[in-house]
Amino acid sequence: MTLPVTLRALRYRNFQLFFGGQLISLIGTWMQNVAQAWLVYKMTGSSVLLGLASFSGQIPVFLMAPVGGIVADRFRRQRIVIATQTAAMLLALVLAALTLTGVVQVWHIIVLSALLGVVNAFDIPARQAFFVEMVGREDLINAIALNSSMFTASRIIGPAIAGILVASIGEGWCFFANGVSYIAVIAGLLLMTLAEHGSTKAPGSPLADVIEGFRFVTGHAPIHHLMILLGIVSLTGTPLSVLMPIFADKILHGGAKGLGILMGASGVGALAGALLLASRETVAGLGRWIAISAGAFGVFLMALAVSRSFWLSCGLLLPVGFAMMVEMGSSNTLIQSMSPDRLRGRVMSVYSMMFMGMAPLGAVVSGVTAARWGAPATVAGSGLICMAAAAVFGWRWPRLRTQARRLLDAARMAGVPPHSATAGGLAIETGDEVA
Repeated sequence: MTLPVTLRALRYRNFQLFFGGQLISLIGTWMQNVAQAWLVYKMTGSSVLLGLASFSGQIPVFLMAPVGGIVADRFRRQRIVIATQTAAMLLALVLAALTLTGVVQVWHIIVLSALLGVVNAFDIPARQAFFVEMVGREDLINAIALNSSMFTASRIIGPAIAGILVASIGEGWCFFANGVSYIAVIAGLLLMTLAEHGSTKAPGSPLADVIEGFRFVTGHAPIHHLMILLGIVSLTGTPLSVLMPIFADKILHGGAKGLGILMGASGVGALAGALLLASRETVAGLGRWIAISAGAFGVFLMALAVSRSFWLSCGLLLPVGFAMMVEMGSSNTLIQSMSPDRLRGRVMSVYSMMFMGMAPLGAVVSGVTAARWGAPATVAGSGLICMAAAAVFGWRWPRLRTQARRLLDAARMAGVPPHSATAGGLAIETGDEVA
């Protein structure tokens, strides 16, 4: 059976196993994210502690992702991901046990979040670099786009389930369900049949490896401009996710169920954005898409900040999720397309630092700012910053197109099949415009 172009990575058995297991696991992850935020808010009522809990789970990614990138480029990525997923499962079950027995305290949540952040610092670079072993270079970025679709689909299902479970039987069972859900992805990883090229161990010191990865990113203007904008979007998007329990409860009066619906609405928009990217066949226009989507993200954040209607806010979260996914998915596509395979783990560790590592700063700043000026003002300010960054990027990107094309050509010559290098379903043809 011939699969549609947007699903072609699913013709690989290994990716099918990964996709099915990861979908189940990610639903559990989003259930835990929503339930954990609600639990902290219920226990403390503090926007500062909401921000601190988010900070503790994300700062390890910023600090340790370069080490995770080295590990991803030197050792078998399948084994790394099995180890990280197993560790995440155990942490979820510990949190479930603490909550269900009624002894959980805020410091427990913060410590377990920090440990999960350490796990993610190794998991994210390894998982991103692992795609090439599951599907090969030809369908590499289509697999990445489908993974983004799966991630956002779980954002729709997980928060909705969490909202119902939290309101009916409590947060602890959400944490337990998340722990159990990891069994699916671990089983899928163990069932895979892979060639013996998973280890890419290279000579040289770890410090030299880190420096080489950072030099590649900083030495190529198109990549580091994409990384900077990605970091700003992540920074300005964090206040919304951190402060969502406050919006759901005090501003929109939706409670725990309302929080699940709001998170799900954002997920619907993000899913639409991911599927749109997966259906594209060229990289033409992606640079312009990134600038426009980042600007639109800022505009709709500001609109959301002034909304006091629950259903209007749900409607505004659709384009918020859509714009954020298009910006981040397009950036991932171009960065991976311009990166050589031997540096992929390290480049994606920098991507991890920008994607998740900037969020801790946003979490703390948003918590403190919301305590002083309120959640709506904090989100509105974030939207304004994002709009300004998008304008600067849109102004500079046309000057970087020639360099971006050279990087795409170099990646193709280094091993990507000519005329068929794919990026999220995006064929990279010679001479393609990327703006």
